[in-house]
Amino acid sequence: MDFSHLITIFVTFHVLVPIVSSYGQANMCQAFCGNLKIDYPFALQSGCGHPGFRELLFCINDVLMFHISSGSYRVLGIDYAYQSLVLHDPHMSTCDSIVLGGRGNGFVVEQWRAPYLNPTSDNVFMLIGCSLDSPLFQDFHGKHSPCRNVSGMSCEEYYGCPGWDMIRPNQDGPVYGSGPPECCALPFEDIKAVNLSKLGCQGYSSAYSLAPLRRAGPDEWSYGIEVKYSMQGNAGFCRACEATGGSCGHDIDDKNDMCLCEGWNSTGTCDLVNSESHRRKWSLVVPLAGFVISTIILGTSHLA
Repeated sequence: MDFSHLITIFVTFHVLVPIVSSYGQANMCQAFCGNLKIDYPFALQSGCGHPGFRELLFCINDVLMFHISSGSYRVLGIDYAYQSLVLHDPHMSTCDSIVLGGRGNGFVVEQWRAPYLNPTSDNVFMLIGCSLDSPLFQDFHGKHSPCRNVSGMSCEEYYGCPGWDMIRPNQDGPVYGSGPPECCALPFEDIKAVNLSKLGCQGYSSAYSLAPLRRAGPDEWSYGIEVKYSMQGNAGFCRACEATGGSCGHDIDDKNDMCLCEGWNSTGTCDLVNSESHRRKWSLVVPLAGFVISTIILGTSHLA
């Protein structure tokens, strides 16, 4: 074998080893969408994050979208310390604009997601233009009203917004006469789902409290749907996975916890799969390198 063949073998090893060493490595779970960080329990890729939040977030042109049965919402922010996220519904009324027509469905989550996602207790939903036949008022008797102040926010204040200039309420406040008030403020716990079709309402607004801050009026409220999320499962597993350089994920089929380690999945931590992954890589290097070297030797013998 001449010197040129030795060079060929040497180059073969230096080319094959990096290629095969990278075999099986997949991109780690995406960390950002625009300027919003995507961290556990959320994820954008299949198999990443907590199984209760799968197929929930989508990154479209650097805009983070949240999708449930009632529609798609833009995610304005995620607070991982407080375990909440703020959603924007394009059909939602604000202080500057009252949106009618029953086009929005507020917030209706799938039943299997209910243990993981619910609007926060200080989120007020102000239902607008509800009919007398609305389920909200079926249990109304005498002077009892289901409408009330929530975390210092009420329809009495909301009536002062400029958005009402073109749509004036029939009365000055939530006083029952021949029909319900134009606006009824309720916490999410009282209605369980903001579904305008089922509630018989024309529109809604949503605002949330930024305790301990108290806004002076409805023009300074924070409008949006603040959703509290909760993780059910082994939080310790995720911490241990991340401590060894992995990303927290789940098995796509059985939804069990999974630690994603440079493309190698582990039911424990990344430390448990390092030796196995190296063995797999070298088990591929040796046969491939052997095949190339054998081909070179046979070719040389034939020429000789």
